[in-house]
Amino acid sequence: MSAFSTSRKFAGVVAAAAAISIALAGCSAAEEPAAPAAKGDGVLKLGAVIPLTGALAFLSPPEIAGIELAVADINAAGGVLGKPVEFSIEDSSDGDNPTVAPASATKLLSEGVDAIIGAAASGVTRLIIDQITDAKVVQISMSNTAPDLTTWDDGGFYFRTAPSDLLQGAIVGNEIVADGNENVAIIYQQTSYGEGLEAKAKSTIEAAGATVVSSVAFPEAETNFDSIVDQTLATNPDAILAISYDEFKKLAPALEKKGFDGSKLYLVDGNLANYSEESWAGYLEGAKGTLPGGKLDDAFKQRLMDIYKEKTGEELTEFAYGAETYDAVILLALAAQQAGDDSGEAIAANMQSVSSGGTKVSSYADGLAALEAGEDIDYEGYSGPIEFDEYGDPTGASIGIYQYGKEGTSDLINVVAGNSVQ
Repeated sequence: MSAFSTSRKFAGVVAAAAAISIALAGCSAAEEPAAPAAKGDGVLKLGAVIPLTGALAFLSPPEIAGIELAVADINAAGGVLGKPVEFSIEDSSDGDNPTVAPASATKLLSEGVDAIIGAAASGVTRLIIDQITDAKVVQISMSNTAPDLTTWDDGGFYFRTAPSDLLQGAIVGNEIVADGNENVAIIYQQTSYGEGLEAKAKSTIEAAGATVVSSVAFPEAETNFDSIVDQTLATNPDAILAISYDEFKKLAPALEKKGFDGSKLYLVDGNLANYSEESWAGYLEGAKGTLPGGKLDDAFKQRLMDIYKEKTGEELTEFAYGAETYDAVILLALAAQQAGDDSGEAIAANMQSVSSGGTKVSSYADGLAALEAGEDIDYEGYSGPIEFDEYGDPTGASIGIYQYGKEGTSDLINVVAGNSVQ
């Protein structure tokens, strides 16, 4: 089956239908939005638009694992509104292939999905967000970080479990300066993702007293970095911040060829990947990078690996945004369960409520039990406390700082928490 038509449906063990009226009775008018007039069909149908192909394809395995595991956990606990959740996965590709994601979104909307998970890239979300939210379908991304998506005119239907790059940009910028670098160069992808992250990192570096000696943009999917590297190294930087997707696989060897110290490279979430199979893997020893999220729970990590192996027959070696994907699905399910309605309108109206201000729960099963007991809930997931604000952004988040060893893989060395993503 081609990547453009990949489709899966997962049905777990279904318990007796939950008494939704009990859950609704436990929420005060001040906490609970008025129930929308629209009603779903009683089956929560989810779609996902994720990068099965393209520059961010390395992120799709942990995202697939996160979706599969969340749906399995939801259905094992009894499903949503007493019925198993259904889902389909479609390709988003990347910004260099701009027709793929809209076609996938159209397909999912035609199937009657209530919510769509994705896209992974902020630039790709720009291609589909109006299409999805205008249809009154919830869109929730596990990894969109562009700051301007905070105030996008989405009618209240857009959410994300990853923090804005206003947080990641500040943390990577401060890390570069804290490491003693005084003259910093930035090489960044000329997309909404790259531009937003570059702007925040640059302002942070300069505010901390260092100098950004050059900042050079390149188009998405660039393959030849020779002239960009020459231009950058001519400014004699102490360190280089590389903001990219898998273009880094071309940038890193170009820098190595010119003799730049690989330990003085700084990466971000779009390129903080496993490079152990690359001939230049050892070049990255000592390099650092940032990734939204903290330390991944070992047991949860193993469960992601197990279900990915079960569903695909392949080993899961990347984990970026796996927790954020899992939490996105759980929150959608809890919102529908609390509303007693699987429609997009009902889910959107309950997302903020189930993420804050109630009995803390850390699993769908616990959340379901609390709702059945008439309690308001506050889901805290594997990616953090989340707590959506009025814009659909998580109000608190953590950024992990990683460092590469000689094998081309990175280890978490620190976690920095931020109180706000705005």
